[in-house]
Amino acid sequence: VRAEIESDKNITLVNQEATQAVNAYLASSEFTQYGSGYTVRFAGESENIMDAVSDLIIAALVAILLVYMVMAIQFQSLIHPLIILGTVPLAFTGGMLALLVTNNHLSIVSIMGLIILIGIIVNNGIVLIDFINKLREQGLTIKEAIIEAGETRLRPILMTALTTILALVMMAFGVGEGAELLQPMAITAIGG
Repeated sequence: VRAEIESDKNITLVNQEATQAVNAYLASSEFTQYGSGYTVRFAGESENIMDAVSDLIIAALVAILLVYMVMAIQFQSLIHPLIILGTVPLAFTGGMLALLVTNNHLSIVSIMGLIILIGIIVNNGIVLIDFINKLREQGLTIKEAIIEAGETRLRPILMTALTTILALVMMAFGVGEGAELLQPMAITAIGG
């Protein structure tokens, strides 16, 4: 069976609805009268999208692993990188909420925005943790070092985040030729 979807529909959502309908039919008594031996497989663009999504998830996991290894070498610690990577789910939550608020769906392009967030969040975390470590070497307690580093490094971290947001804001609004293709990536990155 071949079919096309309307241009304003999301292929992933249409695929989910079709899968539910086919599964309901396969479970019905109407289908069982024809016997067994039939298989149902969704192919074409839907299959390509699912392959691309699984590849991007692997890319994100590899990115997190590589970032962890680089930070472990930089900090000469296995704990400090985990603290920084602990902020990645928070960024992903912000990116997903931004997609929800703007009525966009999770897509290949928005997953690329989540991968971009890994780099941004880790950069901000490194700035903070590195300064905390320097303050600890100067003799401050952990609480004093965290408070001092938070006050001192808040402005550079906000400036980094603001430059990223300002660079992506026009793309997030879909201004410019072809911007609507990358709009979910910009929305995800800004939200995160």
